Formats: sequence, structure tokens, C-alpha cells
Amino acid sequence: MTRTAVVLLSGGLDSATVLAIARSEGFEVIALSFRYGQRHVVEIIAAQTMARSAGVLRHVIVDIDLRVFGASALTSEIAVPKGRSPNEISHGIPITYVPARNTIFLSYAVALAEVSMADNIYLGVNALDYSGYPDCRPEYIEAFEQMANLATKAGVEGRHLTIHTPLMHQTKGEIITRGTKLGVDYSATLSCYDPDVGGASCGLCDSCQLRLRGFLEAGLTDPVRYCARAAT
Repeated sequence: MTRTAVVLLSGGLDSATVLAIARSEGFEVIALSFRYGQRHVVEIIAAQTMARSAGVLRHVIVDIDLRVFGASALTSEIAVPKGRSPNEISHGIPITYVPARNTIFLSYAVALAEVSMADNIYLGVNALDYSGYPDCRPEYIEAFEQMANLATKAGVEGRHLTIHTPLMHQTKGEIITRGTKLGVDYSATLSCYDPDVGGASCGLCDSCQLRLRGFLEAGLTDPVRYCARAAT
């Protein structure tokens, strides 16, 4: 019997790894991506490339505009922080936090899973190498899964929805090592919060620094193009 999972696919390193994990665990995949007004919308091109390469059943791209709320460097004219130290990155909630983004994305994923008869959702949140986002914590995911099973027809009728977060307790280096073993092409991914018009990563934002340290930890060379690189 074919099992189907919805995978949230941003075009970044983590979501590419999660897509490969879902496939390796025997799931046919429906990929879900969002154009939400982010400044790094070029990541959608990366997501499309990944979806085609993985041979997903369907790739749904949803257009919503979180710029109407603003309050984030990713959806407004607020400058993306760059060159922050590891200590600064690991403390507090940065201005790149998009209010309620994962709650919004997961709500769409639940709806897509329900109409697609998929009982599993995969996403690449992480509680170790992350930038302080409250919607990346395990207690948040557990609470959302409980809510989803209370709020849907499928859940009420006994079709339990499971939200998988296989990267939750892995370092970025461990994620990269795992993905490499699964054949993930990291040259096709984009993690940068502020890439240039040609798609090159800035190398200095929190996401770039976490990614670069992850490749260093994994003993590998990051294959994407960078405009600059912070000292590591």
C-alpha cells in the first residue's frame, strides 16, 4: 500500500534533507512551498528543482503575503543582521523571525494532507542549530499535532495525523552528513536570508553562518556560491 506524506519544502538545506528522509522511509511525497513575501524568494526556484529531481507526486506552491504584517527582516525593509557571533546567534529571538510563520505553514499542510489522504507531514525544524525561533521547538510541534487531530474531520474519524521532525535534535553537521549519505545535492539548495540578484549567498547572515559551520563540522565543502564568508 502506497503511503503519502506532505513535505514542507522551502528550498533550503534542512527541507532538502527532510525530503530525502521521507523518501527513504518509503513515502510518496507531495511537496508544499510558499511564496509569502520573503526577500529570498529565489528559494522557490531551488524548491522546484528539488521537487523535480525527487520525482514528487505533486508540488503545491501557495501564494500568501506576510508582508502585510511586517515586523520581520524577511518580509519588510528591516535590514538582515549580518556578522553576528555564535553567542549572539544562540541567544534571543532575532528580527528574522516571521510572526507565526510555521503555524501558518503547518495549517496549510494539515489541510493539504487531509484532502490528499496523507496521514504524515514532514518538516525540517531544529531545536539545536537554530536562531531562537519559538515555532521550532519540540513542545510547539507536539501541541500543533494534538490540535490538528482535534480540528480535522480526518482526526475526528480516527485518521491520526503525525508530524515528523527528523532533524529536531541534530546539529547542522549531523544533518549534512545524513543528507549526503542519502544523496542530497546541496548545490541546489539555498539557505541565505539575503542572497544577491544572481542567487549567491551573502555568507554573513545567521543562516549562512550556521550552514557554513555545519559543512565544516561535517568535513565537507559547501558547494553553493557565496559573496563573502565570515571568519569561522
